[in-house]
Amino acid sequence: MQVSREIELEGHVIDSGIMTKVFDRIMDMGGNFEIVVFNVGKRKTDPSYARLKVNADTDSQLFEILSEIHRFGARLLEIKDITVIPAEGDRIVPKGFYSTTHHRTSVKFKGEWLPVEYIEMDCLIVVDTGLMKAVCTPLSKLRKGDFVVVGEAGVRVTPPERPRQMSNFEFMHGTVSPERPSETIIAKIAAEILEIRKKGEKIALVGGPAIIHTGADRALAELIRKGYINILFAGNALATHDVEYNLFGTSLGMDICTGKPVTGGHKNHIYAISEVMRAGSIRKAVEDGVITGGIMYECVKNGIPFVLAGSIRDDGPLPDVITDVMVAQDRMREHIRDCGMVLMVATLLHSVAVGNCLPSHVKTICVDINPSSVTKLMDRGTMQAIGVVSDAGTFLPLLVKQLDIQSGNSSG
Repeated sequence: MQVSREIELEGHVIDSGIMTKVFDRIMDMGGNFEIVVFNVGKRKTDPSYARLKVNADTDSQLFEILSEIHRFGARLLEIKDITVIPAEGDRIVPKGFYSTTHHRTSVKFKGEWLPVEYIEMDCLIVVDTGLMKAVCTPLSKLRKGDFVVVGEAGVRVTPPERPRQMSNFEFMHGTVSPERPSETIIAKIAAEILEIRKKGEKIALVGGPAIIHTGADRALAELIRKGYINILFAGNALATHDVEYNLFGTSLGMDICTGKPVTGGHKNHIYAISEVMRAGSIRKAVEDGVITGGIMYECVKNGIPFVLAGSIRDDGPLPDVITDVMVAQDRMREHIRDCGMVLMVATLLHSVAVGNCLPSHVKTICVDINPSSVTKLMDRGTMQAIGVVSDAGTFLPLLVKQLDIQSGNSSG
């Protein structure tokens, strides 16, 4: 004898593909469904509503199916208040804790729907029962006595929907293809950047050292100088080779202009780190006239914050590099909260790190010469990312060109 529960879906569930995903997941997990009510929006701005009866062979199978489709916004008809349990110690989760998606989420507490602040994937929801606030909380920040949401009852997830109006992103929704015309894509990205600036939202760039190696550093420096980039996320390598190029004209000992190795150039990045160490910091090196141009120079001169997260393979590292990865995570989260777009250029590991902290409504563009790097980012949960298969040395200068054309500032 089968067991069943009724769930409902509401919103633009057809053209956003949500309904299909729910159907597929139910069937893939061995269940079946019956459509009880299905009211389709008559105009593109009208939401649709569906009520489904989900059937399974056992209670445990039904529970697993409901848990899976919950992440697509499916909710039980009878909405109860959430259950909260205090954490028994720092970084110790209650059994059955709710693990967040990176979609907009709210919880029903004492009959009131509370939006979950600072949402990101794979975290907990902690409720401040006095202030009536719900906050997405990483495990590292969980403290003894925090009230943690347990189970999915009373939790409402709202996945991103396809825009009701034609947007610059509409034409490449959820795709990764090396065959699309790069300049057309970049023109649309430029238009979206200008629109985001108009809204007063911030734009972050996550960058790898290939930006320097391919000669795209001048374009990125120009983007920063013109106010298109509001926060830079990178590692020791990008900053080191940026300084190396400014001091010696090389990147990894290679003359950027000629593409040929320089005698003794393999030591230049160590010299570059040493000169910043002598000054005390990147900012001080700029102020003292040691660094006279480049990406880090423009960040300092234009008051653009940067977060340099260290790794085990770093040389030096530079004094500004945060070697405690949990501290680096916290610094990234502080800046992500106001972002409307994140550009990820030629750095898989840093892109995945930042992507894991992003809400799904933040427009995310991943640029890499290797198509698999873009796919890997999506596989690790950043499903909203749009992939652009392009060399950093091609992408960034073209982006500057398009921004100049569209903003009427072609003179640079």
